[in-house]
Amino acid sequence: MTPTPPAAGRVARPRRRRALVATATTLGVLALALAVPVAWVQLLGQARVRPSVEAVEPVDAIIVLGAGLRPDGTPSTYLRRRVDAAAELYHAGVADRVVLSGDGQPRPDGTPYDEPASMREWILGRGVPDEALTLDRQGLDTTASCRRTADLTGARTAVVVTQDYHLRRALFSCARAGLDAQGVGVSSASATPRNWVWWHVREVPASWRAAVREL
Repeated sequence: MTPTPPAAGRVARPRRRRALVATATTLGVLALALAVPVAWVQLLGQARVRPSVEAVEPVDAIIVLGAGLRPDGTPSTYLRRRVDAAAELYHAGVADRVVLSGDGQPRPDGTPYDEPASMREWILGRGVPDEALTLDRQGLDTTASCRRTADLTGARTAVVVTQDYHLRRALFSCARAGLDAQGVGVSSASATPRNWVWWHVREVPASWRAAVREL
């Protein structure tokens, strides 16, 4: 009597299970490779976040990170909030030096673009004297801003002012740059909800890149 071959379905099911296990394992490894660096950045930064101006300890310098200009050359809404908070910190006696750090490079077509100069005009209107200001026109990213603050002013401690969603990564970058920094977050509320969502979502890959650069 001829033996009956095993049903095709019985053979296929174990293969499918192995394939599913392999796929799940691969996805799990990829998820960890993304999640662990992001968590590292966010948790290290969180330890240096201060909930209010009153909770900030005295430091050598206040750092305001650039956040874009309006077409007329005045600070964007996000940047105005940062500069306003820096003025509040200055008047609270947190530091006697304010570093306005951002992009001060003209555009390829020759159009002037100067975030620090625009920030300077705004903060002067909030009662911060010109002699307290240091303009850093080469603060093209957070790490550069932190390093240049130390180079330009000799500061070893600082408070960083930026939007709340960006604050933890900014503090991580300052720590890796050798600057002992605290942070105050300002509102990221936007009249355009899509922009609010985009800025928050982009922090995930940005945090991952910040961590990987340090490995």
